[in-house]
Amino acid sequence: MPYGDVMNARVRGEERRAEIVGAALEVIAERGYRGASLAAVAERVGLTQQGLLHHFPTKEALLVAVLQDRDRWDAVPDSRWRTDLLASLVEYNAMRPAIIQTFSALLGESVTDGHPARGYFTERYARVRASMTAVLRGEYGDRLPSGLTPERTAPLLIAVMDGLQYQWLLDPDSVDMPGAFRDFLRLLGERTD
Repeated sequence: MPYGDVMNARVRGEERRAEIVGAALEVIAERGYRGASLAAVAERVGLTQQGLLHHFPTKEALLVAVLQDRDRWDAVPDSRWRTDLLASLVEYNAMRPAIIQTFSALLGESVTDGHPARGYFTERYARVRASMTAVLRGEYGDRLPSGLTPERTAPLLIAVMDGLQYQWLLDPDSVDMPGAFRDFLRLLGERTD
């Protein structure tokens, strides 16, 4: 096969994989991981289930691709994070409810034994806690104005971000997710004006 044909086939394959991941994200957001089926994802992109399995051999492989894509969208080098940028991330998240809904549904389901995303989320939270600890240490040193250490504050910061997402998803008209997060930053001692 000529080189150009090989490259075109590779690009088409990558585009198809991206389309499948997008459809999987939608189906998981609607039904949760356990309620999502490969058949539903395949139907959404006009494939047979067997055709989908050509791109993703298992439901777990598709789940990992969805999670990795979500992380790529949010990727900022650790050295660039600051608490004011976290407030911008919360504002950005408020503009993409389907992605936040999928992440939240998977996170909630992943706490059960044997869930295929449990390891992913366990590792992700370890990385995020370390990253947030570094951000807080860079801005506040060894102690925040409250007297807490960055290590003690990082899990609280993450819990507020994720907890606000759940509240916002359940009642977006009553929960100002970006505003509430800026209020939390004020509690940390961060100026947000």
